[in-house]
Amino acid sequence: MEWFIHLNPVLQALLATLFTWSVTALGAALVVFTRTISQRYLDAALGMAAGVMTAASFWSLLAPSIEMAAASPLYGPPLRWLPALVGFLLGAIMLRIADRLLPHLHPDLAEAEGLPSRWRRSTLLVLAITLHNIPEGLAVGVAFGAAAGLSGAERTAQIGAAVALAIGIGLQNFPEGMAVAFPLRCEGLSRWRAFHYGQLSAVVEPIAGVLGAALVIARSAILPYAMAFAAGAMIFVVVEELIPESQRHGNVDLATLGAIGGFAIMMTLDVALG
Repeated sequence: MEWFIHLNPVLQALLATLFTWSVTALGAALVVFTRTISQRYLDAALGMAAGVMTAASFWSLLAPSIEMAAASPLYGPPLRWLPALVGFLLGAIMLRIADRLLPHLHPDLAEAEGLPSRWRRSTLLVLAITLHNIPEGLAVGVAFGAAAGLSGAERTAQIGAAVALAIGIGLQNFPEGMAVAFPLRCEGLSRWRAFHYGQLSAVVEPIAGVLGAALVIARSAILPYAMAFAAGAMIFVVVEELIPESQRHGNVDLATLGAIGGFAIMMTLDVALG
């Protein structure tokens, strides 16, 4: 861990998001060995992903955003809520715009969303998860970028929080990899092609992570806004996609317990490592 702390934050973000991508690939790799997977397990895992992302949005992003604003002479305690509010709303709005415009198809849905397109169903399925992986990579990158101006114990604590966030995102990426690969297999793709497209959906995470870290380092004033922006985008994914998808097959209680467990895991990671 000592060697990792002294790396450049952009490189830290790259390594962390390569880890989150690799966990997605691991989840997608299950399609190579079996054609089907228990729907109950998948719903519980998607519920856990929702819980992890909800906890990460507050503990790793919104709360630090508020603390940074409170310590800033530009805002101070009276306006410490402003960057978090503005960034949170912008993150949700921007993802809604992307969700509205980019053609994509969620599993178990007959019609694609976004602008009309003649793209294949397999491409649209991959794009659905790719769209939702962008805020995850951005969140990890911003968290590591936040450590750039810190030193000593503060830097170590921020890197610990960023590592906790990366671990949490990685955990919830496992079922996301399955959620892409198995529907593609059912669409008639070979096992290896289903795996390839499943892992490909998370390639955007290292790109978003590096861009997020570099941006907040170059423009440190936007850091509290950027952290809240990532939180707003992730909460949009949770409410618009993960929760409905986890409960669509009737496993409501199981998905809810998964969400509670995911929240508890992410909260524990953040408090323990941050």
